[in-house]
Amino acid sequence: MGLSPYERHHELLQEVVRALAAGESPRPFTEATGQDAADAGMRSTRTAGKVFGSLLGRPFDLDQPGELGRLATESSPYGTGMGIGYPRCDPAALVAAAGRATAGWRAAGPHQRAGLAVEILRRLNTRSHELALAVHHTTGQPQEAAFRAAGPRAQDRALEAVAHAFAESARVPAELSWESTSRRRLPSTIRGTSTLVPRGVSLLIGCPDYPLWNGYPGLFASLVTGNPVIVAPHPRSVLPLAITVRVARQVLAEAGHAPDILTLAVAEPEEGLHRRLATDPAVRIVDFTGSAWFADWLEQHARQAAVFANRTGLNTVIVDSTEDYSGLIRGLARSLCLCSGTLRTTPQNILVPTTGIATDEGPKSLRDFGADLGEAVDRLLGHPARVTRLLGAIVGDEVRAALSRAARYGAVLHESRSLCHPDHPGADLRSPMLVRLGARDERVYAREWPGPVSFLVGTDSTSHSLALFRGTVGRRGALYAAVHSTDPLVLAVAETAALDAGVHLVQNLADDFPADPSSAGADLPAAGAHFVTGRFRVVRSRRHAATAAPAAGPPPVLNPVAEPARVPVQDAGSATELVDV
Repeated sequence: MGLSPYERHHELLQEVVRALAAGESPRPFTEATGQDAADAGMRSTRTAGKVFGSLLGRPFDLDQPGELGRLATESSPYGTGMGIGYPRCDPAALVAAAGRATAGWRAAGPHQRAGLAVEILRRLNTRSHELALAVHHTTGQPQEAAFRAAGPRAQDRALEAVAHAFAESARVPAELSWESTSRRRLPSTIRGTSTLVPRGVSLLIGCPDYPLWNGYPGLFASLVTGNPVIVAPHPRSVLPLAITVRVARQVLAEAGHAPDILTLAVAEPEEGLHRRLATDPAVRIVDFTGSAWFADWLEQHARQAAVFANRTGLNTVIVDSTEDYSGLIRGLARSLCLCSGTLRTTPQNILVPTTGIATDEGPKSLRDFGADLGEAVDRLLGHPARVTRLLGAIVGDEVRAALSRAARYGAVLHESRSLCHPDHPGADLRSPMLVRLGARDERVYAREWPGPVSFLVGTDSTSHSLALFRGTVGRRGALYAAVHSTDPLVLAVAETAALDAGVHLVQNLADDFPADPSSAGADLPAAGAHFVTGRFRVVRSRRHAATAAPAAGPPPVLNPVAEPARVPVQDAGSATELVDV
């Protein structure tokens, strides 16, 4: 008899669990494929290209319930004809199928679920180049960036979510025992059990620009904690998540589980499928990464569900002073160019005092700063090879409209120009636009702008910059912020402001601003530990030892996660309780 998925992968899983407990950031998939991808089992780029080509212009079969027809919603910004027909299924049928699969998936237990999740990631890892091509042709990302966001780095990010979910699930003790005393009876022994109960059907709303990097944490955290998942990709970027769903369904079926634990829900943009599913009473978890306005809508309307919304928001850079001016300018220019502003960490607002800043090259005025930043962008994009490596192709008219509107609000320090792609002449590549605004123009820079649009905002002082940061990000949210200063007090105040706003902060990292998945750590989304524990509840049942049935021990496992010391429960009697963890 062959090994179970957990037995095959328990060493890797335990290694990641231990590393995370020690505060480390393990990257086993990245390290395994860094030297020799072929030795790690990854398909070559040539094979991946053939497999990707075989998907184009054909139906994408998933054998899901409630199929009503076929739907093709994607187009490649690089001119490659997609024409992939995905199954369009009745949403009610998908929700019902997920509900039917819940009991069996819950009974599988955290060890089996975690083992199967790692097996899914192993198989996805062999198809990394294929997934990268899918991301490249649906999101417009350059090929190198697409591989970072869809390949081993994305799988490491998913594995971290698996390890967190597994550790939190295994932390729940299966058996309970404590002494009960009363004034009328002698002390008696109370025994009981604790059972992890998943919340229910989980919905993943796909991100159009980073469908796998942003989608994998919620997807795998839900699976490992026992929740079936419906994946609703953005109509513009279906293929990466469709491949993921197909691979996962194959793994689940081979292990004897209902493949409808994971399904794909595709619809035309005007159908509003995401809203319909998010507010379905049977959907109890919603994952979303994207605009603050839709995150707000989900939190207001999907009240029956635990909503994990990761807002992109107003990523902000606060500049006070620097000891590496050239590095600061160079790093900012690169972060503005990467993937044409679609990165979830691309800076939108750069706050600089109008009186200028102190640098290692002498005082620099606001005008100097803007001119130097624009020149750095031109130097960076001065070579065709760098253009194709840094910029992504524009997808959607909303970005083009934003570039046109932004130019009307202030002085254009760097105009967004069309650039040529040597291999895809029809691709729409645009350099970033940089517009100078005053602090009074808050109605412009205090809302999210899509694509390569950034604002250099002149403020009265660094204190004013920090106040604007608190106000705008406090209302609209953000994923990242950066501060550049040689003054420890400014750094301390910026850190406090970032903590108050719940925003990741980098300090004086001129050439290492976390602008893409290659530099941003594979961290859980902003919900932290609740991102995992909010996906299940713990049901406890207790009774007097004299009436308790013999407890069946848990199945033998190899090197299980150690359970913490059990804390005696104070109340006694016979009852069942539901506890939110």
